[in-house]
Amino acid sequence: MNTPEGLKYASTDEWLRVEGNVATLGVSDYAQDQLSDVVFFEVTVAVGDEIQKGTIVGTIESVKAAADVTLPVSGKVIEINEELANSPELINSDPFGAAWMIKVELKDASEADSLMDATAYSAFCETRGH
Repeated sequence: MNTPEGLKYASTDEWLRVEGNVATLGVSDYAQDQLSDVVFFEVTVAVGDEIQKGTIVGTIESVKAAADVTLPVSGKVIEINEELANSPELINSDPFGAAWMIKVELKDASEADSLMDATAYSAFCETRGH
């Protein structure tokens, strides 16, 4: 399982890359592995939306399951990865790169501090088994 350092992880399997007051959101390698072959992705928010921590911002569907994508911090949507709707398989092949989902301007950067680092997230995933 690939769990890059320098990212923050939520217990709901999203990752955040925080750069200044902007956070990029995606789903972890563990999540895409559990979902298997992703066939559909839809963002359910729009640029300019003010979103509260814990809000569902998208849906992923695979051949065996569907999953909601939740934003683990509060902020304003400033960019959406439009390419992902046309190429949802990127979630499987490049979950930490091309498969980023949305970017938000953080309302409170300290919210990200409560998320797990790579070491803690890896340990958390191991407790769940495969």
